[in-house]
Amino acid sequence: MSLSDESIEPTTRQDAPTGFEDPEPDNSMQEFYRLYKKLVIITLVLTGIAFISVWIFYSVNIALNYLLGAFTGVLYLRMLAKDVEQLGVEKQSLSKNRLALFVVLIVVATQWQQLKILPIFLGFLTYKATLLVYTLQIAFLPESK
Repeated sequence: MSLSDESIEPTTRQDAPTGFEDPEPDNSMQEFYRLYKKLVIITLVLTGIAFISVWIFYSVNIALNYLLGAFTGVLYLRMLAKDVEQLGVEKQSLSKNRLALFVVLIVVATQWQQLKILPIFLGFLTYKATLLVYTLQIAFLPESK
């Protein structure tokens, strides 16, 4: 019994998964993953800088409140990336469930006496500062994409 070359070729048909599909995502998804990784790294660096600055100029309690908001922002960014990753394949539009994370955080902050709303809110917005840094980086240093 001999096997022909045709019988061992991997198939990429969507309706018949064989386990031989290309495990590497296409080029656009690789670019997406690189962008996501870069945004998370920039967010964590900005969070560290801001956390230390707030700790020096205010107090450790305010700095920890900022840190709580910043990590919630990182989680929000991760949820957004997962949503975008599934766009077109499994979903036709982005969900709004991510916003519930922020709403819950603010509600908890208003009810718990040790938490301060403003540092948490500003910490959450750290991911927006990341987008601004990335945009400026692309505008002024286009080769560093």
